[in-house]
Amino acid sequence: MLKDDFYGSRSISDGYPHLIGNDGFSDLGSYIGDNLSDITAILSCKGAVLFRGYGIDDGDKLSASVSLFPGSSLDYVDGNSPRTKLGNRVYTSTEHPSESFISLHNELSYTSFWPRYIFFCCVQAAEEGGSTLVADSRLILRSLSKTTRAVFRDKGVRYIRNLHGGLGAGPSWQSTFETDDRTVVSSYCSGQGIDYQWSGDNLRLIHTRPATVLHPDTGEEVWFNQADQFHPSTNGEEIYAALMELYSGTPEAMPQYACFGDGSAIPLEMLDEIRQVTRDHTSVFQWEVGDLMVLDNVLMSHGRSPFQGSRKILVSMIS
Repeated sequence: MLKDDFYGSRSISDGYPHLIGNDGFSDLGSYIGDNLSDITAILSCKGAVLFRGYGIDDGDKLSASVSLFPGSSLDYVDGNSPRTKLGNRVYTSTEHPSESFISLHNELSYTSFWPRYIFFCCVQAAEEGGSTLVADSRLILRSLSKTTRAVFRDKGVRYIRNLHGGLGAGPSWQSTFETDDRTVVSSYCSGQGIDYQWSGDNLRLIHTRPATVLHPDTGEEVWFNQADQFHPSTNGEEIYAALMELYSGTPEAMPQYACFGDGSAIPLEMLDEIRQVTRDHTSVFQWEVGDLMVLDNVLMSHGRSPFQGSRKILVSMIS
């Protein structure tokens, strides 16, 4: 399905993301330099800012724009989406097939260290579809039922990933950690509080994380997890049924899986509720070449609608 209105009715006209057009400023660097405090204040309130008309349409321009913000650029280490690293800590956005819907999520929320801001720029917009979808994580939390909020707050989420060594379904541990050195991977996992298990050339990762966090500036509680995305039911009924049959009795052996932090299964009804609430609060953002969008990764989740034709969006992150 390519219709973007399937994912939500809110748009830029409703203030998501907050639009800053080029009203005579030819240089984005000068504009950001003169207005950085206002921009970061908007990000802490709205969660997303779109700079349109400044011609940020390649990796070098994206990298230069990112450097204008406080924070350190990050590699996509321990990431869960296929990407290509282009240099200067600039990556392609997700390389999942164009027909795939990428569910909304806060980047790396399953880890103990996530980016504060995410930057996207448009090199080529899709012919049809391919919108970036955004949703306010505060509204998602507030709109969930009291029962769902309470259970997730109490139990947290356990994420399980099984990474192969070069042959198998899903990502390899080499691409995930951008290294071929096992000792580097083991050291990283130990330092980040990740339980890990080597089995031959395969690696199992287990993250147990809270389901909500407090925003570092405002103190607001936000929904901050990827339980619905990691759970196999995200693939739709037929694929979910096939996966459950294939991995009967051992869902933790799937390429990725999510359960509650105590190891108990998450009811499908709760996952359906999370997905519906997220959809209800989703805003549709359609790209134009040269757009630069900045997200507060704690406040705003993001995803992608399916698309046709070529599409090239670049991404960079800072702590």
